[in-house]
Amino acid sequence: MPTYQYACTECDHRFDAVQSFSDSALTECPECSGKLRKLYGAVGVVFKGSGFYRTDSRSSSTKSESSSSSTKKSESTSAASSSSSTSSSTPAAAAS
Repeated sequence: MPTYQYACTECDHRFDAVQSFSDSALTECPECSGKLRKLYGAVGVVFKGSGFYRTDSRSSSTKSESSSSSTKKSESTSAASSSSSTSSSTPAAAAS
């Protein structure tokens, strides 16, 4: 569960509260019953870099090579499946 920071607008009392995402924000100061505001700090995780996609670090020559090799794989897979379906129908025809 995340920890949120609050500050009172009247007495400047600051405190942390552990709340669920579905809980509503606190509105009343426990010290003086004044109005609270939620404090926002720096983000705990920072992603640095040029990109996070698989294709971001590859050159254009690698992309064309990988697409041609995947085309060859799909052609050989479809050829193997069509030959196996032909061979499976042949014994059934011979049996009848």
